[in-house]
Amino acid sequence: MTRLSTALRGLATAVAALFAVTAVPASAQARPEPRAPEDFVTLRSIDPTIIEEMRYATVHNFVGERVDGYRQPLCILTRPAAEALHRAQTRLLRQGYSLKVYDCYRPQRAVDHFVRWAEDLDDQRMKAEFYPEVDKTRLFTDGYIAEKSGHSRGSTVDLTLVRLPAKPTRPYHPGQPLVSCFAPQDERFPDNSVDMGTGYDCFDTRSHTIDPRVQGVQHANRMLLKNTLEDAGLVNLPEEWWHFTYKPEPHPDTYFDFPVSARSLAGRR
Repeated sequence: MTRLSTALRGLATAVAALFAVTAVPASAQARPEPRAPEDFVTLRSIDPTIIEEMRYATVHNFVGERVDGYRQPLCILTRPAAEALHRAQTRLLRQGYSLKVYDCYRPQRAVDHFVRWAEDLDDQRMKAEFYPEVDKTRLFTDGYIAEKSGHSRGSTVDLTLVRLPAKPTRPYHPGQPLVSCFAPQDERFPDNSVDMGTGYDCFDTRSHTIDPRVQGVQHANRMLLKNTLEDAGLVNLPEEWWHFTYKPEPHPDTYFDFPVSARSLAGRR
């Protein structure tokens, strides 16, 4: 054997050894996405009359971009939570209102996205609308952002009321002028909901359900939402008029991370 042949064989052996060390098994490269437990359902399969405007599947939210994990604009909840909303909706329809959900189950990867955004103090693009009077350095301290969310347990929902017949909501266009979330209703983003005193996800104490500055029709609208949902088995978070959790939670200690997608429900509607 020539010296050249010996050298080439040695080189081939070294390359093969390198690939043996660095190669990743196909199973590790294509790790399957987590799926939802059997007791999770789409809200529309329980009550298709409830309006869905899933804000984190769009760019109109406090982050200013589509949030990680929201593959489709779909409300997913545990079945007991969805059935509680159905009971509330049945009562509200008789009074000329409909529920409208903004967020339901929220994967942990979305919460992680919020945390990264909150730590990036240079990103202030949505401040004028969602946190006009809160310094971004205080979002964790003041409780607006946290590393865990009850939404990830599947029984928490953010929602509002819409007077029927529902008017369409004008699309949000990135870069358009932003207006404070607690400006008068005819000045802030034209959501088709009733006047709750602030817009959704308004990082401000005016969002506290019983804030004394919110009076008259605005207070009455909050109480209609709160009382109706609590009668159906959902408990309000006092710091956010839009935030409710079904009790008792089916998964009180588990934070799920499957994507918001019909595929996550493995063939279920």
